[in-house]
This record gives sequence, structure tokens and C-alpha cells, in this order.
Amino acid sequence: MEFYYGNVVLLTGASSGIGKLTAEYLAELGCKVYGTSRKGENGTIVFPNDSSTNSKQATLKGFVKMVQLDVCNDLSVKDAVDYVIQQESRIDVLINNAGFGISGAIEETSEKEAFSQFDTNFFGMHRMCRKVLPIMRKQRKGLIINIGSVAGTFSIPYQSMYSASKSAMKSFTEALRMEVREFGIRAVVIEPGDTQTGFTDNRYYSQESESTSYPKGKASIEKMIKDERNGDRPIGVAKTIGKLLNAKNPPSRVTIGMVYKVFTQLKRVLPSRLVEFILGKMYG
Repeated sequence: MEFYYGNVVLLTGASSGIGKLTAEYLAELGCKVYGTSRKGENGTIVFPNDSSTNSKQATLKGFVKMVQLDVCNDLSVKDAVDYVIQQESRIDVLINNAGFGISGAIEETSEKEAFSQFDTNFFGMHRMCRKVLPIMRKQRKGLIINIGSVAGTFSIPYQSMYSASKSAMKSFTEALRMEVREFGIRAVVIEPGDTQTGFTDNRYYSQESESTSYPKGKASIEKMIKDERNGDRPIGVAKTIGKLLNAKNPPSRVTIGMVYKVFTQLKRVLPSRLVEFILGKMYG
């Protein structure tokens, strides 16, 4: 299968959840996927393998090789990008997927915790873009996909730092699109809603989140967890990314899920107080 941007993909946060499934899906389409994780070992082939249901077919198409990478470390980012260039001499698609979520009231979230949230979700993305953009400019073509969240559009109570980091990612992507268009580079942010992944179990709670200052906080977080466990399967995100690989002029953002698409449109026309009231009833 031919791709408009090419088939060499660098995907952060590929060890589980949306990242892992996306890596395998793209490999089946014919991509050479270099998936990263902090505990990864350069060059380890994780797909296809003996347990892959269609390993023979996948072998003929693409692969997923792991690369060690900590998006919070400049040297680690440089080494990971250099490794992919040594192997392929190019990077056609960068998918910034690495991230995590912090739950807790704003008052109960320390400055250190807030910075940690942004260091991974936002500055990690920035570090990756800074290293990959010169390569794509030289190629005169490339695609950058940032995995955001509907929480970047609808701020969710007791998920403030996560919502803020994803909102910043959206603004970053919009500016990036205008800056790099002349070089044949495109950028898009994907906004999934509640999704069934390990993200839920790996959620970090602020150190003071168990206090009694915000009694509604616990119930709100429990509601969020329930929605995630009953949410969409991550294959929808993977398929959306697969389509974007052939989108010559992708939209600035793609929201996953019909309910979230409708709510996104309604937010543009509904009074802000009404939106706040609805979200408060959902998560407050």
C-alpha cells in the first residue's frame, strides 16, 4: 500500500493502549513503525510475532520495532530520532501519543505534579517536534499527528491539569500547521473521548486528592473511570490515523465519536454557562 507521506512512522508511547494498537494496525497496512517506550530496547521486533493471527501477511507488509525513549529527556529524544534515521534515513510520520493523566482538585495538586503533567503531555510533544521537524523540512514532506483529547475542548473538573495540557496541545498544533505548511508538512490533533485502555488504571492521583476538602472530587473521578471502562475501543483511533496517512490536506483536528462531535459543535453556539452546567451535572 502506498502512502502520501511515506511509510516510516515514529510513534511515542507504543507499549500499551492506543499506541500499541495503532502501531500494529499501521504495520498491517504496510508501515515501518518505530514504537517507543521508556523501557524499550532498540530494534526489538514486537510485531509481527509468533502469536500474531496474521503474522505471515504482516511480515510481507510492515513491522513494529521498539525504540527506547523518554520524552522528558532531551538526550533520549535525540538518540531515539537518530536511531530511526540510521535505520531508514527518513521519518515520514510522527505520532505524539505518549502521555498520562493526573486526577485531583486544583488546590490539592502540587506545582511539581502539575509540571510533571505538562512535561510529558506537552513539552514531550514539543521535544519530539523540534527534533523531527528539521528532517521533514529537508524531505519537503511529513505528517505530525498529536493525540489530544476531548478534555482539551471541554475542561473536566478534577482533571484540570490533564485538560489544560491537552488544550495547550490543540493550540500548539494549530500554530504548527501554519508555520510548516510551506515545507509540505501537515499537522493534526486527534481528540478521542472515553476509550477502553490501560490509561484508566495508570491514572495518577495528586498526593492530597484523598483529603475531605472536595467531597465531590472522588465521585467525579469515579464517574470518569466508569465512562472510560465503558468507552469506545481504541481501534477507532487507529483507523482514523490510518486514513490520515493519505490525507493531503488533513483537518486541524479530528474528534472521535459521534456524541463528542455533536457536543463539540454545540459548544460553539451554546452559552458558556450552559456548557458549564452540563459538564457539572456529568462530572460534578
